[in-house]
Amino acid sequence: MTISPQFRTAFFYVLLSALWIWFSDHALNALVRGQAELTFLQSLKGWLFVLSTGVLLYWMIGRDLRRLAAANQTLSNGHKQSLRVLVSAMDIRHRETGDHSDRVMRMAAGLARLAGVRGEALRNLTFGALLHDIGKLALPDAILIKPGKLDDEEMAVMRRHPKLGYELLQQVDFLREASDIPHSHHERWDGDGYPQRLCGEAIPLAARIFSVVDVWDALISARVYKPAWPEAEVLDYLRDAAGSQLDPNLVALFLEHYDELKALGRTPAH
Repeated sequence: MTISPQFRTAFFYVLLSALWIWFSDHALNALVRGQAELTFLQSLKGWLFVLSTGVLLYWMIGRDLRRLAAANQTLSNGHKQSLRVLVSAMDIRHRETGDHSDRVMRMAAGLARLAGVRGEALRNLTFGALLHDIGKLALPDAILIKPGKLDDEEMAVMRRHPKLGYELLQQVDFLREASDIPHSHHERWDGDGYPQRLCGEAIPLAARIFSVVDVWDALISARVYKPAWPEAEVLDYLRDAAGSQLDPNLVALFLEHYDELKALGRTPAH
């Protein structure tokens, strides 16, 4: 059970005040003989003051915390709205399908919740998923939207975008902790990915979660270099990629809740 900050503060205030009253009463009794009734009344008055001011303190702290939480939520919503404008422009430039970045963000957040991700980690995952390809802003259009297969030199340039994305997010205070997905979503479970060639659980959890969704979306959507795959073939691919390209446990979780997650992909975020 989590104890609220205002309860903790008010509790320690009341406790310290109670200890002061108890010790001061006993000291007064020892010094003043025959004044027990007066001391009792003074003690009672002190207790009423402590309890009433403790309740007031609890209410004031709670009010300020609620205001702070509302301000933080407003700020977070503003960040999301600003980032969505940027990401929409990115998707248009990259010729992605529909609301690609927003769609994979919603599905990745849904899969993350199923995997037990909560709180600040979920917030960072959401921002990271939305900005997963921000590093591509630094790539030339000739490579980014080339309709055919990239040659070795072009592929080497393309593979720079995770590191570029990581470096961009490190320059923004509220996005520094959201860089796991942009930096690591092309790593593979078997260690054959890039840019760091991480493997297994050495790959950040957020990136492993996102990779499942991103691979699904890349295959099921038409791109400039390929047509959309049939849904059955996409799901077969995910099953085959479990344990090699993708985290097998997360693939199983994705497939178990597939209809629920696919519905998230169809629901625009507000």
